Amino acid sequence: MLFESNPYASLWNKYRPMILKLMMAAEKDPQQYKLFSHEFKAVGLKEKTGYSFVLEVSHGKAINKIKGSTVARDLLGVLQQSQKASQLMTEAVYELKLDKQFVFHVTRKVEVPAAEEVPVSE
Repeated sequence: MLFESNPYASLWNKYRPMILKLMMAAEKDPQQYKLFSHEFKAVGLKEKTGYSFVLEVSHGKAINKIKGSTVARDLLGVLQQSQKASQLMTEAVYELKLDKQFVFHVTRKVEVPAAEEVPVSE
């Protein structure tokens, strides 16, 4: 049952350690990693919009529309189950993108100030 509603979850779980490394390394510069198209096609679902997507996340939630992309929704679900990913997503907004050539891009966009941090005027 879980597999049917999240068909790409096991694939994203396989790549989770790499995605976390990219998220941490993205603090300095945007990162990218080439994925294998045959792994996505082997899941057996033909995505109407293709496999490419852009997912912007903050505090463990998508801040852009991903309703039409099962691939993006399953990635978000896998990241929400990771303590490290959850921690990173509270510190900054991340843009996670899979392009048409199956290159996975990670960009750390905006620092999210902690609730207790108050800017000090000088």
